[in-house]
Amino acid sequence: MPNCFKKTSFALAAALSFVSFLLIVIAMGTQKWMTGKILCKTGADLVNATDPELVKFIGDIYYGLFRGGKIRQCGLGGRRSKFTIFPHLVKKLNAGLHVMILIFLCAAISFALVSFGFCILNAIKVPYRAIKGPAGICLWNLLAGGFTALAVTSFIAAVKLHRLTERIANFQENVFQFVILKEQYESSIWLCVASATSHVVNLLLIAISGVRFPEFKTKTEEATVTAEDIMY
Repeated sequence: MPNCFKKTSFALAAALSFVSFLLIVIAMGTQKWMTGKILCKTGADLVNATDPELVKFIGDIYYGLFRGGKIRQCGLGGRRSKFTIFPHLVKKLNAGLHVMILIFLCAAISFALVSFGFCILNAIKVPYRAIKGPAGICLWNLLAGGFTALAVTSFIAAVKLHRLTERIANFQENVFQFVILKEQYESSIWLCVASATSHVVNLLLIAISGVRFPEFKTKTEEATVTAEDIMY
């Protein structure tokens, strides 16, 4: 049986692994990976809009891994529209990179659950195989955190190198052309960063759990019997 300190360390690691799993699931299900401001360039050029008038041509866009929406401002008031990434919009994007992001996140979810299971196992008993012990837990956390980091890096690459927001903004736009004025990463991507960080904390917890602290034993005082005690 593991000692109390190790039990506490593995219990905390199990909790962090489960929290990491929840964070990734929540992030994948939301539409707040990226928000931005889009300018209807065609409408602004038609009326030769100056700086004060450009406000009438600036709309908003937001999207996640599966769906999103935008508000088109082309001089005639805002028009809301929603879109889904699959199955049509993904053809206009870098489909391979987008699918890889989803695969990385699914792999991170799987390894986070595996880490959770093995942390519970180590908190209950000492496994006889090394892969099921602290070494295995470190491996699963390293993989889960690594795949999450890869997913975040791939998404940033898609935004910066492959102009993801601009491609989405101009999807099914035959008349108007939109340019991106501002992009901002939203809560969902930071949830993934927090998930990867939790696995780093897990690695530290497992490393600390292997430290053997010195045990302090109190010396029992020897009972001495004196003549006065016998007389008493």
